[in-house]
Amino acid sequence: MSEGLSKGIAILGSTGSIGTTALRVLERQNGRFRVAALTAFANDALLAEQVQRFHPAYVGCVENGHRDGWAAGPGCLIAAATRDDVDIVLNAVVGAAGLDATIAALRAGKRVALANKETLVVAGELAAKAAVEGGGEIVPVDSEHSAILQCIGRRPASEIRRLILTASGGPFREWSAERLATATLADALRHPTWQMGRKITVDSATLANKALEVIEAHFLFGIPYDRIEVVVHPQSIVHSFVEFIDGSVLAQVGVPTMEIPVLYALTHPERVTDDGVQRFDPVAASPLTFERVRTEDFPAFALGVAAGRAGGVAPAVFNAANEEAVARFLAGRMSFGGIGSAIQSALDACGSGAAVDREALRVADQSARAHVRALQ
Repeated sequence: MSEGLSKGIAILGSTGSIGTTALRVLERQNGRFRVAALTAFANDALLAEQVQRFHPAYVGCVENGHRDGWAAGPGCLIAAATRDDVDIVLNAVVGAAGLDATIAALRAGKRVALANKETLVVAGELAAKAAVEGGGEIVPVDSEHSAILQCIGRRPASEIRRLILTASGGPFREWSAERLATATLADALRHPTWQMGRKITVDSATLANKALEVIEAHFLFGIPYDRIEVVVHPQSIVHSFVEFIDGSVLAQVGVPTMEIPVLYALTHPERVTDDGVQRFDPVAASPLTFERVRTEDFPAFALGVAAGRAGGVAPAVFNAANEEAVARFLAGRMSFGGIGSAIQSALDACGSGAAVDREALRVADQSARAHVRALQ
């Protein structure tokens, strides 16, 4: 531990949904943790407010230049993640931009509370190698993977028959294929259960996010793809199931809030009191329902899982193409249906090849982005 009895926390992406949730959780922990570093994409009023409130020793902005001694540029993520006064790095950066900071933190022996699933999607093997070399560890923040971790405990992978991740189904769960063709940005951002950033909300609407989570689960828990399944669970109360080889099935259940998995990622394997979280009421939560995933209407999901199975650079291409397509959709330059088509086109053009090193992944990422940008 870096200082006294408190653990130093670096939050990468402090002004986003997960970052602000984490700060809210930390504030209730009465000195158990100390905010050592904050980074954000932009130098804005919210970051300034966070700095004034939590007094981190290090502040960085990816854009918008210097202010009051704050660091600037993409390198601030790695700098924050590898500081000596940081014990735990909460990586809440959106997209592949968070990859290098995760690997640097693992090599520096840090615990990485990982909300940036793209790290494992793009470079799961590199991240695992960095953890072994540096003595770091990854603890997932995504509610589904936190649920799996809590269900598995210390049981070996050999005792696990299946992982079953749940998906809310997003705002288009009940929409027909014909109606999906007319979906607008406002429709896609109207998530029925979770309050999230714009990019991940669109990913939830296309179910691309669930494909990313399948790939992440594969690397986190060492389970083959043919033993990882997804079911739609609109109430978002059951966060995942784990089926064991003797037929027993464990589920982690709770109210749909990211505060619980954020805190658990910081304290795992211990649990600490948090009186600020809404208590679970099984009667109020009823009924709980489950449905199959309509893969034919949400092609991004099937494309992502297939990319994970293919391995090599395919997952990196899937992620990059999805990020670029969603950015175009958010900017009004692509239809909702065009997201899946763009991903398919990029995978066809750029999705083969071995992921021999970080440079190969960088080239695949950039090629996929350029391909999507060139689409009409």
